[in-house]
Amino acid sequence: MLLALSGVCLLLHCLANAFTAYGYFRDELYYIACSEHPALGYVDQPPLSIWILSVSRFLIGDSLFALRLPAALAAAATVLLSGMTARELGGGLLAQGLAAIAVIVSPIYLSMCTFYSMNSIDILIWTCVAYTLTRLIRTERPRYWIALGILLGLGLLNKISVLWLGAGLATGTLFSPMRKWYRTPWPWVAAGVALLFFAPYVIWNFQHDFADLEFIRNASSRKYGGVSAWDFLGGQVLLNNPPSLPLWIAGLWFYFAGRQNVFRPLGFLYAIPLLILVVNGHSKPEYLSPAYAMLFAGGSVFAEGLAVTTLRRRLFMSYAPLLIVSGCLLAPLAMPLLPVDTYIRYAALIGLRPGNAEGKQLSDLPQFYADMFGWKEKADAVARVYNTLSPEEKAKCAIYSDNYGRCAAIDFFGARNGLPKSIGGHNNYWLWGPRGCTGDIVIILGGNAEDHKRSFESVVVVDSVSAPHCMPYENNLKITICRKLREPLTSVWPRIKLFI
Repeated sequence: MLLALSGVCLLLHCLANAFTAYGYFRDELYYIACSEHPALGYVDQPPLSIWILSVSRFLIGDSLFALRLPAALAAAATVLLSGMTARELGGGLLAQGLAAIAVIVSPIYLSMCTFYSMNSIDILIWTCVAYTLTRLIRTERPRYWIALGILLGLGLLNKISVLWLGAGLATGTLFSPMRKWYRTPWPWVAAGVALLFFAPYVIWNFQHDFADLEFIRNASSRKYGGVSAWDFLGGQVLLNNPPSLPLWIAGLWFYFAGRQNVFRPLGFLYAIPLLILVVNGHSKPEYLSPAYAMLFAGGSVFAEGLAVTTLRRRLFMSYAPLLIVSGCLLAPLAMPLLPVDTYIRYAALIGLRPGNAEGKQLSDLPQFYADMFGWKEKADAVARVYNTLSPEEKAKCAIYSDNYGRCAAIDFFGARNGLPKSIGGHNNYWLWGPRGCTGDIVIILGGNAEDHKRSFESVVVVDSVSAPHCMPYENNLKITICRKLREPLTSVWPRIKLFI
């Protein structure tokens, strides 16, 4: 049954990716660019997701379907593991099926696994940790500590927010009968294994002036400064499918107050990250999303245990269809299933206005969908301008833009038009440097001509590029040919760094 439900999840994502009317997501293009620069770390992320993408691109290419297949597989594996966790918690077939269905129709899981990023891997790793912890509690076999250490280490190599998960595990072990393990070497061995896996990224940050900490500080204070703790808490209901609220609340009750309080450590895997994110004050609601699969598992077991009378059993049996119906209604808001015009009408029909956590101006689409439009048009427009140059000018021409989405689009779509790799100051593009460019001639995508005149002796706006449905700040961009940088590019470069 669980394999069948996992297959349904995989099929849903594969069909959505195969027949989508949307394009590459901004961050997917950036991930592709990062995969062409193998490293032990990156400004805005640890390296594991980039390493996985490098292998995936080598094996199956980087078409939109191929690029998103690993995320679809991670979604299916999460469904399987959520049901298996329910089984380890004592749940029967009904509890296992309900937990798996809740994961399948969760809007945030649909969204996070509909494109390639670190997030689908993060969700899978958190669910793996929860399952492994249940196995440790049930069997008390020390080898599961080693497995937890490996999983936490891989998680940290993927996303450093796994530190919150580690804090939850340490606290849950301390405030439960599992505290006896602290008198053995196994928890400490697990911590050592996790740190050993994480060490390359720590070393990379030492070598790069703690670039990731600078990125996190800037993102928290500027990019997400408008997100409040109330926004974070309220988002937990909508992102996880509103009818699932009783289910995951029941999961918390099951772990902390249920008869089987031996599983209390799993409650701390949720409670401690929740506390950390609320105290932070500027956390995006989706930051806690990896923790919900294990709550769905616990809640399903609790609900199955209550279904002892005929009436309660009927209510239990009707709950899964309610989740499915609600999930189907919300699915077009979470993954690109509908054509753009149909989506806009659908969103208007249910009264949903586009929004985003970064406070940016929006047009007719939310930022998640808008960031899937306009990238090829930008690269093609830059290529038209580039091909007006003489061979001598092309040989020394640089192509510059001030955010990683535009730079990555030029790199990915521009390669077939003979464009050189772009340069920029945003995140890893700043680290990759000017690529030997001198500043004698630069094509700039975006920005203001008056600003460019402060840096170059000659500035000529030669074209502009627009695209339907993209973010307003990504539309109607000017393409400028600038000549003779007023000072050496090596002197300018430190000033254009933007880690955010």
